Amino acid sequence: MLRLSSLSGQRIPQSETFQAHYGGGEANVAVSLANYGHEVYFASKVPENDLGEAVDKHLRRYGVSSEFVLTGGKRLGTYYLETGVAGRGASVIYDRAASSFAEMTELEWDLAKLFKNATIFHISGITPALSEAWQQLTIALIKKAKAAGCKISFDVNYRGKLWGQQAAAAFLKQVLPLVDYCSAGKMDALYLLGIPEVNGKSENEALVYYYQEMQRQYPNIQVFYSTLREVRSASANCLQGTLWQNQQYHESQIHEIEPIVDRVGGGDAFAGGVLHGLATGLSSQETIDFATAAAVLKHTVHGDCNQFSQQEVLAFLAAGSGRIVR
Repeated sequence: MLRLSSLSGQRIPQSETFQAHYGGGEANVAVSLANYGHEVYFASKVPENDLGEAVDKHLRRYGVSSEFVLTGGKRLGTYYLETGVAGRGASVIYDRAASSFAEMTELEWDLAKLFKNATIFHISGITPALSEAWQQLTIALIKKAKAAGCKISFDVNYRGKLWGQQAAAAFLKQVLPLVDYCSAGKMDALYLLGIPEVNGKSENEALVYYYQEMQRQYPNIQVFYSTLREVRSASANCLQGTLWQNQQYHESQIHEIEPIVDRVGGGDAFAGGVLHGLATGLSSQETIDFATAAAVLKHTVHGDCNQFSQQEVLAFLAAGSGRIVR
């Protein structure tokens, strides 16, 4: 996708200049994993024009293979971001209708080749939100990936501006029985999975309950993960990562992020860090510490994707926030 962001302190109706960045949920996760040394392929469809070429160059710049990026269709999906300041949060306008990817009605890849030797297939809830066709295609892709021996990673990533809670909840009932690793938290449990709210517990204690209930509904899911975010302002947040694995709850330290340079993609950087930990055999605690640190670092750079290597994330963890690395 193409993101066009207003400059800080400007509203979209008054903006004459926008910052351009390329990204998207699955693409951002792919970039993170490539930064950590994994062999990563991204599958999509873009128009055969300069914008499509820019997507290809963006992926390859960060070491992600574009072998399975198809060309065709009329346009690249776009969205506009009005940058938040102080107490005014960011606001998004989607312009994704009739994009090359959204208009797909069949799986155009060679699926045997797509999943050959793959170990993890990652996809998010934004993809099935694009069309009814993509709800069916997402399930078909996941089944093909499972048949090829892939672990299935799914980020619920609910976007209310793309589809409603009822449609999203109905889709989750279809997809979650096929999933191995899932990014889902309290709000997903309450409003998409129908889990009753618990009262009288701390936020972390309540999250343990929601993880337990989600796994009770879907015992096939081996790992659940999410972040706890305290929003003090658009440019000052506190972030903590949480992980549920082997019936055990793990949490990272709380990181204070101020000032935030660009929050977009922080969740994708977190997901990429979790998948890195799972793929390389890190302990649950090491995984959640690494993933949260990666998400924090993403907040410090412009653009949608994480731009830090494994060594840089580990150095950040070892040095502590803000210390000079000499």
